Parts: sequence; structure tokens; C-alpha cells
Amino acid sequence: MSDRGTEASRRDGAAHTLLVALLVSLVCSALVATAAVQLRPRQLKNEAVNKQRNILQVVDLLEEGKSIEELFKQVDAKVVELASGTYVEDIDAAEYDQHEAAKDPALSVPIPKELDIANIGRRATLANVYLVRDSGDEVQQIILPVYGPGLWSTMYGFIALEPDANTVVGLQFYEHEETPGLGDQVDNTQWRRLWRGKNIYNELGEPAIEVIRGKVTDATGSQHQVDGLSGATLTGRGVTNLLRYWLGEHGFRPYLERVGEGEG
Repeated sequence: MSDRGTEASRRDGAAHTLLVALLVSLVCSALVATAAVQLRPRQLKNEAVNKQRNILQVVDLLEEGKSIEELFKQVDAKVVELASGTYVEDIDAAEYDQHEAAKDPALSVPIPKELDIANIGRRATLANVYLVRDSGDEVQQIILPVYGPGLWSTMYGFIALEPDANTVVGLQFYEHEETPGLGDQVDNTQWRRLWRGKNIYNELGEPAIEVIRGKVTDATGSQHQVDGLSGATLTGRGVTNLLRYWLGEHGFRPYLERVGEGEG
């Protein structure tokens, strides 16, 4: 075979190889895209169930042998306008996602620099809230979503309050990437128990809750203080800052004032 024929054969072989590789890539891409589309509803359902589980857990409503869906019927999901603290009745609370809304300039507002102690940047104008009521429709617990940066990640969680809108029932983080063995101690059951009974606001009505360095003593202010996380000072500071922001005037404070006055 001539050199020219050999070169042509090589080109044909290379072109064939590239064509096969391209076709395989297209088929694999199509399969991955199809699987992603088909699995998305299941993924969204799992995310919703996980969120419901954490909401139930922060107020100790999980029960062995009962489904999350059944237990969550005890929870009244609402959407609230943060600026006024009033409910928005024409939005389906089960469908509204304030984290997605915070990314949309039409559905969110920038947080003034002097108020952005948690370094969040923007927040949605509307927020999810969850209420547990007794048989007489009286509010027993108020559950609020909170989030903000820790040391390595954004921490997402829920804080639950008594009907006085001041006394803590529990704190639960359900998503974060804090340092294993240090910052991830926000998940530690014993540490989370320390929050029960603490007060959010001081006598001036300002958020005073904080994670301190070291152990809480009987000194003045201990009612607003929680033991620090050993070796994770910055994570603890992140928890303090995100709670003080979300429970402050630019966060849920207007809503909590209304609920505390019996308008829940």
C-alpha cells in the first residue's frame, strides 16, 4: 500500500474512533439527563421529608413507628412577610422556598450592612414559619428557619420557641459542612439540650442569645448564654450571629411580637 493510502486509512480510522466516542458521549449524556429528570421528583420529596423530620425533631414530636407525613399534620405551615410580621394567605406554604426566593432580586431585599451581622447578603421578603397548636388551636411552639455562615459552610436549621416568643424549646441544624469533631458538634445532642429554656431577648427587647467561649456560669446574662463548642469558636460565633440576625428587627422580630401578643 502506498504512503498516501496508509495515511488515508489512518485518517479514516481516527475519524471513526472520534465518531464512536461522540456517539457514546451523547448516549451517556442522554441517559444521565433522563435519569436526573426522572429522579428529581423523588429527590424533592426526600428533601421535603427530611425538612419535616427536622421540624418535628426540634420540638420532640418524632414518634417511633409513625410516619413523618402523619406526624407533620400536627404542624401548621405558614408564610409570613418579614417586614410587617403578617401572614401571607395567598401563597401555598408547602410550595414556598425562601432560600430560592432569596436568590431572586424581585423576591428579596439586600440586608443593610450595619444589620448584616451574619454576613448573609440578601434575604427573601417572605419566610416560612411553622406552628404547633393544641386541641384548642392555641399556639404551643413556634418554629423558625434560620441560616448563616459558620466556619466552612452555610448552616441551615430551625429554632423553636415557646408561645411567649422568647423562651427556646430547641435548636436543630440539618445541613452544614463544619469541621468533623469540632464545629460539627452543633449536632451533639447534649449541646442542643443546653438551649432549652434560654431566653432570646434581654430586658430591652434586643436579641442577646449567644454561644460563649467556655462554660456558662451563674453570672449575669447566663439566661442568654450557651456553652461554647471546644475548638470551634468561629462556628459558635456563626451560630450567635445568625440567630441574632434572624431574631432581630430585620428578621422575625416583627412577627414574634405579634405572636407574643396572641395574634398567631
